[in-house]
Amino acid sequence: MFVLSLLVSGLAWWLGLYLLARDPAKPLLWWAGAGLIGYAAVVVVPHPVLLGVPALAWTGAILLLARPELIRWWIFAVVPVFAASLWLPWLVLLPLAAATALAVRKRAYFSLVGVMFALSAAAFLLDWVPTAVALPAIGFDVLVFGVLVAVTDAVEEGQAIRADMLRSLVIAGFTAVLFGSQVLLFDGPQLLAHTTVAAAVAVQVLANPLAAAVDRLAVPAVAAERAELREAVESLPKQRPLVTEDEAEFARLTRKALSHYGDLGKLVASPLIALTDEAPPLDRAAQLKSMLLTSIQRLKPADGDFGTSDEWRYYNALYFYYVKGIRPYSVRTKREDLDAEDRRALQWFVTQVPERTLHNWQNAAARLVAADLMAGVGSA
Repeated sequence: MFVLSLLVSGLAWWLGLYLLARDPAKPLLWWAGAGLIGYAAVVVVPHPVLLGVPALAWTGAILLLARPELIRWWIFAVVPVFAASLWLPWLVLLPLAAATALAVRKRAYFSLVGVMFALSAAAFLLDWVPTAVALPAIGFDVLVFGVLVAVTDAVEEGQAIRADMLRSLVIAGFTAVLFGSQVLLFDGPQLLAHTTVAAAVAVQVLANPLAAAVDRLAVPAVAAERAELREAVESLPKQRPLVTEDEAEFARLTRKALSHYGDLGKLVASPLIALTDEAPPLDRAAQLKSMLLTSIQRLKPADGDFGTSDEWRYYNALYFYYVKGIRPYSVRTKREDLDAEDRRALQWFVTQVPERTLHNWQNAAARLVAADLMAGVGSA
C-alpha cells in the first residue's frame, strides 16, 4: 500500500509541476497544477479537508475551459468555500458539480473526468469505500485530467506533447527512484520517502526556472542569453509538423507565433519554423521572426510613418504591440522609454481603441500575415 501511495503521489506531484513549468503565465496551468499538487498532499496526509484543494482547483480549471468569464468570481469565492469546508468537507463538491455541468457542451471530456473525480471524492469524504480504494481512484481521475489539460494547452500552442511529456516523466522517474530507493533500502520513515521523491522530482522538472534564478544572481550579464538557449533546447521536443493545407489552422499558428514574436526560445517550438532554411534552432527562429516582420511591414500604408485611419489599424495592431512591445492596457508599459512615434501610438490605443477591438484587429491582421506567408510557401 505504501509503495502504491508513493507512486501515485509522485506521479501527481510530477504532473502538477510539469503543468506549472510549461508556462507559468497561464492561469489554466496554475489551477490544474495546484489541483495535482494538492492531491499529492492528500495521498501523504489523507485528510478530508485537504481533498478540498484539488476539488476547488479543478473547479477553477474547468471554469477557465468552459466559462472563462466566471473565473474572476470564483477567485473571490474559493477562499470562503475552502473555509466553510473545514466544517463541511463535502461542500467543495458543489461548485465542482456546477462547473462540470457548465462544461458539458463545450468540454464534454472534461465534464466526464469531473464527474469521475466528484464521485471518487464523494466516496472518500462520505466513507462509502475504504481510503485504500478511494484515493487511487481519485488519483486516476486527476492524472487523466492533468494529461487532458496538458494536451489542450499543447494543441492551443501548436506544439507536440508526447515526446516532451515522456522525456520529463522518464527523467523525473529516474531521479525519484535514484533518491527514493535509498530511503526505502535503509528502512527510512515513510514521510522521508515522500519528501525525498518530491524533492528529486521538483529539482528535475523545475531545473530551468531554478537555473534562471541562479543565473540572475551569479551571472546577470548573460542570464537572458542562457535562458534563451535553455528554452530553445526545451522547445525542440515540442515541435510538430506543419500542415499548410488547412488555412484556418495555418492562420491560428501564425497568430500564436506573432504572440511569441519577442521570444526566440518559444518560436523554436512553432510549426512555422518549417518555413525557414535548415540551420541551428535559434537561427531558424530568428529567420521566422524576420519573416513575420517582413509580412507585418507589408501591411504598412505608404503615407508616412504613423497614422490612425482604417488602413493603418492592422499594421498598428501588430507592429506596435508585438514588434515594439507596447502594451497599451498594461501598467507595466514604461512610457519614459518610448520615442515620439511610440508615444503617439500608445496614446491612440489608450484613448481610441478598446482592448477587445485591438484583439479583433490582431486576429484579422494575423490572417493577412498568414496569407502572405502562405503565398511565400506557394512561390518557393
